[in-house]
Amino acid sequence: MHRVAVVVQPGIRSFDLAVITEVWGPDRRHLGVPRFELRRCAADTGPITLPGGLTLAPDRGLDWLAEADLVVVPALAAPSDPTPEPVLAALREAHARGVPVAALCAGAFILAEAGLLAGRRAVTHWSLAPELAARHPCVLVEDAPLYVADDGLWTSAGVASGIDLCLHLVRQAHGAEAAAAIARSMVTGPFRTGDHAQYLDRPTPVADRTAEALAGVRERALGRLHEPLSVAVMARWAGMSPRSFARHFVAATGTTPHRWLLGHRLDAARRLLERTDHPVPEVARRAGFASEVTFRQHFTAQVGLSPRAYRSAAAATPAAPPKSR
Repeated sequence: MHRVAVVVQPGIRSFDLAVITEVWGPDRRHLGVPRFELRRCAADTGPITLPGGLTLAPDRGLDWLAEADLVVVPALAAPSDPTPEPVLAALREAHARGVPVAALCAGAFILAEAGLLAGRRAVTHWSLAPELAARHPCVLVEDAPLYVADDGLWTSAGVASGIDLCLHLVRQAHGAEAAAAIARSMVTGPFRTGDHAQYLDRPTPVADRTAEALAGVRERALGRLHEPLSVAVMARWAGMSPRSFARHFVAATGTTPHRWLLGHRLDAARRLLERTDHPVPEVARRAGFASEVTFRQHFTAQVGLSPRAYRSAAAATPAAPPKSR
């Protein structure tokens, strides 16, 4: 996934374009990140007007999507605006070739308009989910996750979740270290799972003492992922009952302690698979999984590859140079 095509058209959201450009645009080889070729592809290579008085100069036509390893679609500021048929056709062709296609926020409307989301799961900003479902009843619209994948089609919720999805795509293709290096340079969190809640039904606790206790527990847990942690153990660290701890944890993070631990253990396992030659059972043990079988099941479900296949792919990726034009 070295060659990234961002599909641009009049009216796209400047924030989405900026996120895509910041993730795949800069040369971060000094940080151990592969060099990407990011191209702005449009039906017409003339200047494009964006909201807020900005203009954009595309540098490739839609035919460049045939050379891309990944296609990313920014949202339109007005999701109800139609997308030109040449753009929709190019997206259909890219997906038919097996190229991953990712849409940020209301970009899901564009994929739905192209007919790509019929019968498939998709997510958009929670406030737009009812409209997406009404306009495209064949789409299995969700309003809770940050991002979802279905048959090589990725969709994400609003604003910051676009960053999460882009980093996740980097993580899948190039490993946790590359994604973390990009996240550090952007001063953003390196890992939020797709099932992290879009927003919180309950406000974050206002008591500083509770917030600090929970933050301390998370920091302590990150240093002991290899240990058999449980909600009861973490609750004891916080000086709370397990039920109260779980309730405050969800309110503060948007996810359960179990899901939070699982996500960070999987991230630790990725790093071990990429950086070490430890056998898979040892990776499972060091990442805190009770058994190799449990580790393999969770890892494969989350990443889409077995641990051994992921290690092989991670070892091969750095040596693969970008394709020349």
